[in-house]
Amino acid sequence: MGWLTEEVDRIERKQRRRGWIKYFFLGGITALFLAAIVLAALLTISEEFSVSVIRVEGTIVSGNVNGNGFAGSEYIGRELRSSADDPLIEGIVLRVNSPGGSPAAAQEIIRDIEYAKERKPVIVSMGDIATSAGYHISSHADVIYANPDTMTGSIGTIWTIFNYSKSLEDEGISVDVLTSGDKKDITSPYRGLTDDERVYLQDLVYQSSELFINDVVTQRGVNRSVIEDARPIRGDYAKNVGLVDEMGNLFDAIDAVSAYP
Repeated sequence: MGWLTEEVDRIERKQRRRGWIKYFFLGGITALFLAAIVLAALLTISEEFSVSVIRVEGTIVSGNVNGNGFAGSEYIGRELRSSADDPLIEGIVLRVNSPGGSPAAAQEIIRDIEYAKERKPVIVSMGDIATSAGYHISSHADVIYANPDTMTGSIGTIWTIFNYSKSLEDEGISVDVLTSGDKKDITSPYRGLTDDERVYLQDLVYQSSELFINDVVTQRGVNRSVIEDARPIRGDYAKNVGLVDEMGNLFDAIDAVSAYP
């Protein structure tokens, strides 16, 4: 009986060893299979890196709007931050086709451009026009592309105030306005500006313009004398004076993302 017991134990030990070898072999096959899947996924991801094209078309305003002639700072900013945080996006191209708009809205977009630049390249492609606030946001990009006849520049601030008082008077219409201070209705279309109100508003315009000009000089290193009169500038001349980096269209800008260091 002792012999039989030993023989049974020997057979069971042999079977256990074979079982461990089988499990080890199957485990190795499974690990190799999983590694192949991971490698294939990584290769697929590497081939799917793309460029995010964000369009700034129309007048730049504050808010969450996009289309119908307006580009909202909240919408543009959300697109910039989302693209900056997306690991499958290699870089961002801002397609700017805007005559400008709100200085405050441009400042909001600029903050989001700077956020994106910390994570990946941001390149601007100018279309027909990228003037005023449209140029301001462009000046913060890593590289600016434009066409020879893109209209850009116009670096400054404008404030248009309408005065309908003469027309209303001719029509026999009077308007009474009650205010808590003598400058509360300073931009009212129902009366003209006083001399000291005109001086005050002109000073506000100069302050805003000075901030704009200084920022462009800092970002682009251009000669202040070229831009301080707020003239519009053609794309090819803009390249000569340093407001634009390269001549090219949207697809040139997209191609430049991969080449950006």
